[in-house]
Amino acid sequence: MNDLIPSSPVINIGTLKSSCANCSMHQLCLPMGLDDNDISRLDQIIGRRRRLARDERLYQMDEPFRNLYAIRFGHFKTYQVNAAGEQQITGFQMAGELLGMDAISADRHHCDAVALEDSEVCEIPFGRLEELFGHVPTLLRHFHRIMSQEITREQNVMLLLGNMRAEQRFAVFLVNLSARYAARGYSANSFQLRMSREDIGNYLGLTIESISRLLSRYKKQGWLKVDKREVTLLDPVMIKALAAGTEQCSPMA
Repeated sequence: MNDLIPSSPVINIGTLKSSCANCSMHQLCLPMGLDDNDISRLDQIIGRRRRLARDERLYQMDEPFRNLYAIRFGHFKTYQVNAAGEQQITGFQMAGELLGMDAISADRHHCDAVALEDSEVCEIPFGRLEELFGHVPTLLRHFHRIMSQEITREQNVMLLLGNMRAEQRFAVFLVNLSARYAARGYSANSFQLRMSREDIGNYLGLTIESISRLLSRYKKQGWLKVDKREVTLLDPVMIKALAAGTEQCSPMA
């Protein structure tokens, strides 16, 4: 873990309490209904914040599991490397989401997590979090809900890669990003792609050339506008219909 550079030494409880209660990601990261005393208990188990530069690894595959990481700001990707050394991206994560849940069952991480841009996470020692579950049932229910969402996400990825045409896969990807940005108070129809086209293709099981052709086709149809990494959904209703499979566009040449 020598490549991880903490932004500061362990922070005192008062500072943590203020940062948790006032963090812009509070309602996503913490359950609704926690009172001040419960938030204070949670504050006491959070170890420190960590700053990571772009392309810096937070943890790697087979590393022993010790902490969960709440993303305070920035974006990450998670990926696995097979025996042939090929990388398969398993997800893209953003502020307000937890990293590291893949390791709970086996006490070792099943993937690598790398920052897509300069980012910051809050480190949550899992052993202490488990102890807190016994005292704060609301927190345990919230954690179960997050785990359920993670299972659903993995199932959706399997469906995405197994049964969907290329244009539907890409539409699902855009609709998913749109919803996640909207939940964070950002525009649902205009956002930046923090990941490269190559990474998007890897995640969706498509080539980078296919991603470029899909972008061009969506632009030509008037469904979206692209300016470098800035994407604007000009016809979100159509894109949602493509994602749902109720509309199709002609196969790519």
